[in-house]
Amino acid sequence: QAQLVESGGGLVQAGGSLRLSCAASGRTFSSYAMGWFRQAPGKEREFVAGLEWDDGRTSYADSVKGRFTVSRDNVKNMVYLQMNSLKPEDTAVYYCAAGFTLATIPTNPSAYTYWGQGTQVTVSS
Repeated sequence: QAQLVESGGGLVQAGGSLRLSCAASGRTFSSYAMGWFRQAPGKEREFVAGLEWDDGRTSYADSVKGRFTVSRDNVKNMVYLQMNSLKPEDTAVYYCAAGFTLATIPTNPSAYTYWGQGTQVTVSS
């Protein structure tokens, strides 16, 4: 059974940076998309960024393009989300997810099978 464990969340001032980590274990993730999602109180879970495990292709939500970078370390089975120029509206619980894909990086949460427990990111103004 696959397991995803996020870390790296915390409290940061607007304009600051955080790096989230996702430790993936329990199976091989070849042909999987690894996604980062977030959910703020009272809002739906939304796609933030994702990458394809095999070739490293990436995809970003418009709201984070140019500020966030998703990357992976295939040897360590880690996925990272580097978040720069953080804004108060980035405040949310951030989740790492994995889902089988043949080509695209899905943005719909229902396409992802495995989920981490989430890590809180709070950006103060």
